[in-house]
Amino acid sequence: MKKSLYLLLSVLIFSSCSTLRNFKERKEQQNLKENFHIYLLMGQSNMAGRGEIEGIDTIIHPRVYMLTTDTVWISAKNPMHYDKFKFVGTGLGLSFGIRMAEQDSNVTIGLIPCAKGGSSIDNWITGSFHEGTNSYPYDEAIIRIKNGMNKGVIKGILWHQGEADCKVKGDVQVYEEKFLVFIDSLEKDLGLINIPIIIGEIGYFFYKKRPLAEDLNNVFEKISANNDCIGLVKSDSLNHKGDKVHFNSDSYRVLGLRYANEMIRVQQECQSPTRNKKHRAESAIFERYNTN
Repeated sequence: MKKSLYLLLSVLIFSSCSTLRNFKERKEQQNLKENFHIYLLMGQSNMAGRGEIEGIDTIIHPRVYMLTTDTVWISAKNPMHYDKFKFVGTGLGLSFGIRMAEQDSNVTIGLIPCAKGGSSIDNWITGSFHEGTNSYPYDEAIIRIKNGMNKGVIKGILWHQGEADCKVKGDVQVYEEKFLVFIDSLEKDLGLINIPIIIGEIGYFFYKKRPLAEDLNNVFEKISANNDCIGLVKSDSLNHKGDKVHFNSDSYRVLGLRYANEMIRVQQECQSPTRNKKHRAESAIFERYNTN
């Protein structure tokens, strides 16, 4: 009888210890995931980065990672994107990630590069094919992001795009509504709520080539002014690399810091929904405008 009680007691103790150990392991895994902050890098070539890779661009931060084309997390480095292998170079992602990591020593930063050089806002909806990169920018981004979300929690979106959408006035006029469709669809497909979004201005040096770029920058300002969860990064005092289209390496690094500082500010203010959700997933707006 005593032997049976002893065995029963041993089993109960072992079971309790095992349960406690499993609970602690799950709690540790949860904490690791919550402290792995993911940021999405989206847009076209100036988000992908076309700057010359210099010595400072090879510095690796121990708490800044990037998701590869094989959906593997590795230490973040330049070039970060993969849209056009012959042209990719230094971008704004690394300086952004390092600044965010230095802001909070308890977190690890994970960057998911999704930008596609030459893509227009029309390419950032479900099923849209982009010939320039032989890809489906939105659909492929969703797949990559969902794989990355297994590791951490999305904390913000970085958007730099628009050079392809300031050729004619009509594209500029409908950009705001298309952008809101894109963001609301992204939130729906990824299960996000009140996610901070930072928009970057088109380089001022681009105005001579496409004067409507200034009008589109004004649209960006309007979007951010009407939404607490959307911030704007200025491109004043930044220079191009010689082509009057893409920023140079120094400017990309500065731009990344500006994105980080604006992200930190918006994260503190983005508390409640401020956008009209009637736009959500109504991709028909793209078809309506594109057929006119």
